[in-house]
Amino acid sequence: MIDVSEGKQGVQSLEIGIQVLQAILDGHRGMMLREIAAAAGMPANKVHRYLVSMIRTGLVEQEANGTRYNLGPLALNIGLVAADRLDRIQIGLNAIAELCVEIDETTALATWSHNGPIVVRYERPRRELTVSVSTGSAMNMITTASGRIFGAYLAPKIYEHLIERELKSSDLPSEFRSGSAVAELFDETRRTGVAIVESHHLASGVAAIGAPVFNAANEITLAMSAVGFMGMLDTSLDGSVVRSLKAAALKLSKRLGYMGS
Repeated sequence: MIDVSEGKQGVQSLEIGIQVLQAILDGHRGMMLREIAAAAGMPANKVHRYLVSMIRTGLVEQEANGTRYNLGPLALNIGLVAADRLDRIQIGLNAIAELCVEIDETTALATWSHNGPIVVRYERPRRELTVSVSTGSAMNMITTASGRIFGAYLAPKIYEHLIERELKSSDLPSEFRSGSAVAELFDETRRTGVAIVESHHLASGVAAIGAPVFNAANEITLAMSAVGFMGMLDTSLDGSVVRSLKAAALKLSKRLGYMGS
């Protein structure tokens, strides 16, 4: 339901129309009139009147067989314009600031570059013993949580040149020095929805957990991370840090137009 602040007058019919539109949006496919009515909690004849007006304006269109309704060209255009105007980095910075307060651990936001993930900002909790994160420099794909997150969800052709370079490094732990081992790391990240790096983190004594942030095209666009001292940061898959990080990343993804779950 739409929350209308007290003392502010609005147009009720518009708010009802938005509820109908939201029902179609939540359906993720073309819907029949009775399905839309049930989702919106309204009588079918009432919903039909709103659909007629929405079809005329382009917000909704009736599919070729005439029995199902879907979002129309105007609705799609509104979505594209809104997505284009979103400042994903600024929204992401707000998200890691909120997460930092919630979990009381350092949090970071990374974006993708041709040279790999780059941390654009990090937030430290207000306590004496915390971890600082390097910003502005490209991070390794194999030994950092952000790297594994992007490796798990980007097309391999985008980062293959980085993996080839890292596999030749003498600093890389022996158990990761094969393409199959790296592929397994990325597979595990997709299975669990997070990347957990502890004993072989780029920085000694540091542990990190990364989670993906998706955009309206269901593509990875950012990586959120929680960073702490090894042995002190709760890295268990069912722990509070992982749960909070996943929830924050999904919330940010939804803010950017992601329709998944």
